[in-house]
Amino acid sequence: MKILQVLTLRGPNYWSIRRHRLIVLRLDLEDLEDRYTHELRGFYEDLVRLLPSLEEHFCSPGCRGGFLQRLREGTLLGHVVEHVALELQTLAGMPVNFGRTRETSTRGVYNVVYEYLYEQAGRYAGRAAVRICETLARGRRYSQRELAADLEELRELKQAASLGLTTDALIQEAQARGIPWVCLPARDVVQLGYGIHQRRLQAAQTDRTSILGVELAGDKDSTKRLLRSAGIPVPKGEVIRRFDDLEEAIDAVGGFPVVIKPLDGNHGRGITLNIRTYPDAERAYDLARAESKSGAVMVERYHQGNDYRVLVVGGQVVAAAQRIPAHVTGDGRSTIRELVEQLNQDPRRGEGHANVLTRIELDDASEWVLRQQGYRLDTILRRGEIAYLKNTANLSTGGMAVDCTDQIHPENRWLCERAARWVGLDIAGIDLITPDISQPLRQVDGVVVEVNAAPGLRMHLQPSAGTPRNVCAPILDLLFPNGQTGEIPIVAITGTNGKTTTTRLTAHLCQQTGKVVGYTTTDGTYIGAHLVEAGDNTGPQSARLILNDPTVEIAVLESARGGILRSGLAFARCQVGVVLNVADDHLGSYDIDTLEQMAMVKSVVAEVVQPEGLAVLNAEDELVAAMAQRVKSRVAYFALNPEHPVLRQHQQQGGLGATVRDGEIVLVEGAHVLPVVPVHEVPLTLGGTVKFMVANALAATLAAYGVGVTLEQIRQGLRSFQASADQTPGRMNLLPVKDFYVLVDYAHNAHGYRAVGDFVSTWRKGERIGVIGAPGDRRDEDLREIGRVAAQLFDRLIVKEDDDTRGRRRGEAADWITLGVRDTSARPVMQVILDETEAIQTAIRQARSGDLVVIFPERVQRTLQLIREAQRP
Repeated sequence: MKILQVLTLRGPNYWSIRRHRLIVLRLDLEDLEDRYTHELRGFYEDLVRLLPSLEEHFCSPGCRGGFLQRLREGTLLGHVVEHVALELQTLAGMPVNFGRTRETSTRGVYNVVYEYLYEQAGRYAGRAAVRICETLARGRRYSQRELAADLEELRELKQAASLGLTTDALIQEAQARGIPWVCLPARDVVQLGYGIHQRRLQAAQTDRTSILGVELAGDKDSTKRLLRSAGIPVPKGEVIRRFDDLEEAIDAVGGFPVVIKPLDGNHGRGITLNIRTYPDAERAYDLARAESKSGAVMVERYHQGNDYRVLVVGGQVVAAAQRIPAHVTGDGRSTIRELVEQLNQDPRRGEGHANVLTRIELDDASEWVLRQQGYRLDTILRRGEIAYLKNTANLSTGGMAVDCTDQIHPENRWLCERAARWVGLDIAGIDLITPDISQPLRQVDGVVVEVNAAPGLRMHLQPSAGTPRNVCAPILDLLFPNGQTGEIPIVAITGTNGKTTTTRLTAHLCQQTGKVVGYTTTDGTYIGAHLVEAGDNTGPQSARLILNDPTVEIAVLESARGGILRSGLAFARCQVGVVLNVADDHLGSYDIDTLEQMAMVKSVVAEVVQPEGLAVLNAEDELVAAMAQRVKSRVAYFALNPEHPVLRQHQQQGGLGATVRDGEIVLVEGAHVLPVVPVHEVPLTLGGTVKFMVANALAATLAAYGVGVTLEQIRQGLRSFQASADQTPGRMNLLPVKDFYVLVDYAHNAHGYRAVGDFVSTWRKGERIGVIGAPGDRRDEDLREIGRVAAQLFDRLIVKEDDDTRGRRRGEAADWITLGVRDTSARPVMQVILDETEAIQTAIRQARSGDLVVIFPERVQRTLQLIREAQRP
């Protein structure tokens, strides 16, 4: 078997609107294409022996063991690869369950689609699944060792991709609220929401977190002095930068016992507690200095008590937990080292902060702590006897957490809230040492020992004991109050033809509101009047640029079928989705071979419209009109014919639509008719003579109306938008050259040629000269049909080719087009000039007074420059 292509989908897509994270393997089964699993000797037994948990896959029978039933009855290997890829990820701690396998029009080639949680792990799972299935199908053994290596690789990929438990939990809470998110390409910063309404966070630190507060919290001495000035109890302490000052500092805080820690450390590193002798103090100084970024060390009076972490969000205590240092409990048989090994077998323990508990690492500090208790690593503890392994209770060093939110005394709650406000943090972890958190600190000699910025949340979300607390909810409430989702209005526009013009016009109408509009087109990505990035930018990457920009208030996104098929949409839902038409262009690409399949691709844009939004559909295109059955939002139809039955029925049911009545663009809703503007006053339509431009104007009018643009603003925008080389380059640009005209349009399929032909056929002043061509990656029949259409439109033809032949030999595309011309009874004068520049220059030289030269270019800007040169005296 051979993987021909791997696609990674990240948004709503052709395969699923709800399942955004999908891998698509284009898999050639090669000589195994006709081999069913029940025909492969030993395959079933070997696969079940290797992956017995496949028993849990329901598959089409819809019951436990359903997939195994399919294996016994006989299924093709593409289907098996799908299930194995899912199971490998699940076994590696990434539970996924969605998949489907579909045959393509190429014999033996299948699209194997399956869900993933992390991209690299998902792709690896696919490759491993193919490797496993092929090995077993060939009658060879795939060992448990090989499987273990695959699973270990998957776990490592998961670990590398994880943003950490705190960030992951915040993202999950955002998703539950319908707040979109994206990981920005810098320092694991996550953006929540879009455009001007976005917020950003990095773990439990937000874009509202004061940098001054972070700096203060990182300077433990400054924090203590600030809190002491506020009347908040803190331990007495001294900061030293030289070893020679250690003894004096110990005396200054009242003598032993003391705590020695780095001035600016974190995660409990370099901290030694309950130091009672100078030799131990000297060793603790060395540990602390090694972890101190500034080289400064703090010596504090040691307060007896338990270690507590109190979480304050937005000035309110939301959770509290007692932290217990890493420890083991004796069983009367095992050494301390063996007990630690047993604890580390707990599946909840792992490396880093992505796990509920952290593995306990034994080091010199652990041995010192044990010696203080009279133990060694080879000591066998009595049953029930406890030996502590770490100085501090931080979870990052293997500690445990017990929720005590309901036990915190009101005065202690008030002190913690004041401490967070005094330091200036929107989210803060307040560390307390006190014998009993249910008693006021002042009564039991308790103190606030630290205030932490960006506190970890896992001890509250997943405590070792006690009630888990959803501390992500108040953080999201702080960022997005009153149920806000951080979204901006998104208008997504798709179709075979007219996308760019409709996108530009819609953006222009939205700009009449005075808001900042970001939009993407085949010409480039724009914010307001500024070009951000030139190019054919109609995919998800360009859309994300707009959605991630903090100045954008409305997004208008041209959404081409290529981006939907390769990556999915860049957004989970939009306020308005527009589908203009579905025609036979790009068929045969990405295994989309029929118009019905292409309609399913385009339908994704309509199906992601939110329930209160608007799906704008072409009533005069049967495939587009039928999409109304799949959308969950309101529907608005547009049609040139006001009596079109789909539009009329919709209107009778009180639905919204746009059409042309008595030469005027109108909105209709039930019995109400809202005049917008006479068609001849819309420059884009060339006085109302270009029907497809009128249709584009209708769609744009509905789209703008759907995002709240007023009728007066729409009128103003329609009247001021020109079909010029500046506003719509390559879209029905009618340009005078001496005593004839040149029309430039980017149509590149038969449907587009016919649309332009509605205008061309009305030209009576002189001859009609066509400079025609099409991209080389179109089907032979598509190229031939362009020739047939062009033959009926023009008196003279010059057939050219694109610079990029897209895999065809030079001249092959032109041959198919000329063959189409000869299929017809029309006999235009025809030349073949393959070079586009030479073809355009030849047409302009041949043009006479009153002629119309129509150019269908590959390079629009180059074509416009050639015309400008011809316009010079």
